[in-house]
Amino acid sequence: MGDRVSTIEELEQELGVARVTIRQAIEILHDEGLLRSHQGRGTFVTKAPQRDRWLELTTDWPGLMAPIESNIPHMLSVDQDSEPEFRESDGLPASEYVCLRSVQTREGEPYALARVHIAQDIYHKAEDEFQSRIALAVLAGMKNAGIKQAMQTLVISSADLDTARHLQIPLNSPTAEARCVVTDHKHRVLYVGEITYRGDCVRINIELKGGVRPLRRQ
Repeated sequence: MGDRVSTIEELEQELGVARVTIRQAIEILHDEGLLRSHQGRGTFVTKAPQRDRWLELTTDWPGLMAPIESNIPHMLSVDQDSEPEFRESDGLPASEYVCLRSVQTREGEPYALARVHIAQDIYHKAEDEFQSRIALAVLAGMKNAGIKQAMQTLVISSADLDTARHLQIPLNSPTAEARCVVTDHKHRVLYVGEITYRGDCVRINIELKGGVRPLRRQ
């Protein structure tokens, strides 16, 4: 705290980012009370962001489930004709899906905007739970779901108008967009989840596989 921030011209050269983008970022940080400008002296850091990056996006199933099991979804309206978008590597589509859309909260604060599709036969086995709990946590706890594999991809993006409104963050704030696909032993897709997380609550934890070799001295 107390460090002086480079001028807009200096940041433009250092970061290779358009001046308008830098101005918008500085305005957001001003609004959040993280920066303060003093005429003739410059702009200074006043405090660090208070939000703890409590949500770890890990590469293992238990690690993904642990921080979200007890969190609460607030259901949103959805187009009932909505169908998941499949990729060639996803697996075999189920005959029908149920779409759920929600804002997910932790301790009363929104942290994710979710749009998920669940195979209809799986949904009907626990309708009340899917309407009141995080869908992936419900699916993980179903002994008769026959889960075989789960794959997740992650893209770093920024909040559009709908996301910003639901997650209560400024437009174009950093976000992490996760797409999770769960299949059974017959490669049937049970679940497709497209979840946008607030960037200020997410951290990514990746296990480096293949062993670690000591560096050679030059």
